[in-house]
Amino acid sequence: MSSPTPPGWYPDPSGQHAARWWDGTQWTVQVGPPPAQLPRQRLPEHVPTDTVFVWVLALLPLLSLPVTFLYEPQVRYGVGPGGVRTVDPTSIYTAGYFLLQAFSVLLYAANVVLAFFDHRALGRRSVVRPFSWPWAFLSPIVYVIGRYVVVRKVAPGRPMWPLWISIAVVVIGVVVGIGRAVAVFQQMLP
Repeated sequence: MSSPTPPGWYPDPSGQHAARWWDGTQWTVQVGPPPAQLPRQRLPEHVPTDTVFVWVLALLPLLSLPVTFLYEPQVRYGVGPGGVRTVDPTSIYTAGYFLLQAFSVLLYAANVVLAFFDHRALGRRSVVRPFSWPWAFLSPIVYVIGRYVVVRKVAPGRPMWPLWISIAVVVIGVVVGIGRAVAVFQQMLP
């Protein structure tokens, strides 16, 4: 009976050493180089590279689109020094504004947690040195792009639908954001 994981150096499951040799059936006593020096083994064809976590990570920003339409700033004007009409900067702070901010923080946290679980799932699928999940703190699209750079090395030729969908969702978000900003600025014009 053949093992689904080919022989090679993998991160030590006990955590006591950087790497341990898997002979195809069991872990041996041989310990090896630190994980940064471990060669990336190709994944067998039957091992999937997409996880439910990366799919949710790709689609999660779509949830923010309806929430952005809940926020309608109430622009108030005042009279400044010299009788000049000015916008009251506190007028943007409505309940919708605070709801949008709270939702954004929750979405940000969810992206980081999903990246962590995706990273861990790739490690369990024998991907040596999967892309580091803390990059999701910078942006989820950075994590998804980096993840697929590594996946292409260990599983060349596989489809990358979550990556393309993530990019499309970012583009849609930018277009909607620009449209919303134009609408708000038009509202502010006398």
